[in-house]
Amino acid sequence: MQQLVEYLVEAIVDEPEAVQVTPVEHDGMTIYQVEVAQADLGKVIGRHGRTADALRTVVNAAAKKRNKHATVDIIS
Repeated sequence: MQQLVEYLVEAIVDEPEAVQVTPVEHDGMTIYQVEVAQADLGKVIGRHGRTADALRTVVNAAAKKRNKHATVDIIS
């Protein structure tokens, strides 16, 4: 799952080498904390958060196929 998040985020940003994804377990859910370069923050969030919501939807769907719960947090 972490590789999926990294792949998706690196495809969006201009500085893929600055992408860091850290999985954190919390109450049976995996939260993937995504850090990107400051200049790429707007690209990952998108207009009105649409890109971030789409990223969360894809990750959640992939996690449910494995009977798990996961989400994505974007850290500035």
